[in-house]
Amino acid sequence: MKLYRTRQGIVVEHENRFHRAPSDDWDYLVNQDDLFNFLQQEIPSTAASDEYRSWTETQLLPPISQQEIWASGVTYMRSRNARMEESKEAGGGDFYERVYDAERPELFFKSTAARAVGPGDGVRIRKDSTWNVPEPELTLFITSNGKIVGYTVGNDMSSRSIEGENPLYLPQAKTYDGSAAVGPCLYVPGAPISSDTEIRLEIRRDNQTVFDEKIAINRMKRKHDELVSFLFRETTFPHGCYLMTGTGIVPGDDFTLEAGDEVRISIEGIGTLVNTVQR
Repeated sequence: MKLYRTRQGIVVEHENRFHRAPSDDWDYLVNQDDLFNFLQQEIPSTAASDEYRSWTETQLLPPISQQEIWASGVTYMRSRNARMEESKEAGGGDFYERVYDAERPELFFKSTAARAVGPGDGVRIRKDSTWNVPEPELTLFITSNGKIVGYTVGNDMSSRSIEGENPLYLPQAKTYDGSAAVGPCLYVPGAPISSDTEIRLEIRRDNQTVFDEKIAINRMKRKHDELVSFLFRETTFPHGCYLMTGTGIVPGDDFTLEAGDEVRISIEGIGTLVNTVQR
């Protein structure tokens, strides 16, 4: 089942049929600890319509309202190695090796809803950064009670030149206007997403593919519940929250995004998030 937030209202896709959601209050709707069954019970009372399908094709908004977006770092070996390499001259490489093996994961605040963008919108690279990459990530949606009830596609844009200069610059490398993209929908399955699910990143420049790679989420070291338990230890989220779970796809050191690049992130079962890079 998929939930779409559109300019005309919230739409539920179920078995390739499109229905109006039982409420247009996104914060109320998604913050249900048993969201799949809640939607399944409500769907029979609403008629399906191709008009609602068209809303999901032309009227999409990011699937977020008053939720915060947080992120996890160094959850894949590839990310660990890349972070160590980019920061070794600054003396910070050892930090990433330690956190990869530590009991406590790296968690950081990523974005408010106001700074996040959705499908078809522009993601940004900082004007004061010379090395920028997208980070394709499976993103959890967690209710205010700490229950994982859905998933979306996330892009945790990263200014590697800034973070590599000094690990203490992480907030500037990660949090700025247009630094987070989520969408195209909130995927609400009846069971946890399969560990064999693959994430694919494709970057197109001048209508040519300049990067294309994929990875299965079973390559992630940390468990989803583990990350959530640390996030919720001393922090409350009245409307629920999103948590990006880290990336296992990192373009080479000779690659940086350019304005006009098209970033396409696909996750099986959820869909494809497409954004164009802006400076």
